[in-house]
Amino acid sequence: MINMNSDSLRPFDVVLVGGGLQNALIALCLLDRRPMARVAIIERERRIGGNHTWSFHAGDVPDDARRLVEQLVTYHWSSYDVVFPDSRRTLVERYAAISSERLASVVEGLLHGAPGGALLTGTAVQRVEASSVTLDDGRTLQGGLVVDARGPDFAHCDRIAGYQKFVGLELELNRPHWLVRPLLMDARVAQTDGFRFFYALPLGPRRVLLEDTYFSDRPDLDVVALRREIHAYAARQGYAVANVVREETGVLPLPARVGAAPCDASPLRAGYGGGFFHPATGYSFPVALRLARHIAETLPGDVFADRWKQLVDDHRAQFRFAALLNRMLFGAFLPESRWNALQRFYRLPPDTIRRFYALETTRADRLRIVCGRPPRGISLRVAIGASA
Repeated sequence: MINMNSDSLRPFDVVLVGGGLQNALIALCLLDRRPMARVAIIERERRIGGNHTWSFHAGDVPDDARRLVEQLVTYHWSSYDVVFPDSRRTLVERYAAISSERLASVVEGLLHGAPGGALLTGTAVQRVEASSVTLDDGRTLQGGLVVDARGPDFAHCDRIAGYQKFVGLELELNRPHWLVRPLLMDARVAQTDGFRFFYALPLGPRRVLLEDTYFSDRPDLDVVALRREIHAYAARQGYAVANVVREETGVLPLPARVGAAPCDASPLRAGYGGGFFHPATGYSFPVALRLARHIAETLPGDVFADRWKQLVDDHRAQFRFAALLNRMLFGAFLPESRWNALQRFYRLPPDTIRRFYALETTRADRLRIVCGRPPRGISLRVAIGASA
């Protein structure tokens, strides 16, 4: 670990602004491939990682990256369930989750052990430029590549279709919950404020994460009301709540169209703010890992060469299709009927579902998703009104 003294002000290979998932994965991939690389992370909070639980499917991670990713995994399961008013399905595919605490522990330890690693927490940034980052205290870090992943500014979105928003409570229970695998969607709840479902992760025999999630037309989030809804849902499941361990909230804009292409020069706007996320689900892990591996494999001088163009073109094609699905979900269904579209989706072949979450759909996948008998609930009146 380098202290921020005169020696540490020598140029870094990469300066990472923001200590969230994207930059943590870049540091992880880069130092795994080049242990002597000079890498700095700057985070305004006291610790990187924030307050999140990141989940992903097995198909989101290429085989040759599993070893690297496994050290971040806090929980894993061999299958998961989805439940709708008219159907229930168990999908046999590994599902995993990463906690903020685990991410911070691994990446901070890696930076401490790296000869060229630097971690600046509790540090605000004044200015981000192509080859330098100026801190609020006047110090400047030089970098061959600067990556700015401080969060969404929505510059990648021409128009917002709707919002995914949630409140999640990690609950400690008085007795076991007997939930054997994650319940990714339980849509057997009142369909208020858009498509609504509960998400449940069993984190231990007496610990569970419950999230009340909405695909809504509005970004407002009544945290107090949703806390009550979560406790009511827990009671209906027979869970005896002893303690609330942790709370997390989120409001993610879901784009209706692909925005401007990422720049092909430093500073690189990455993460959610740079459009490197799944526009229909909000899942960020597979795309963040893809970008992190690209940077690790192409430094020191080829980040924006031919492979970059291919990465961006592929991502934008996938993004464009997912944004189309957003327009269909928010623009062709009454809010209380949107669950029909998701129920139909979860009747598709498992490989199509897997590739959709990984943002790697094929042409055949796309045809399966949009063609065939329309889901119940489609409203021509709503679709015409949305396009007007």
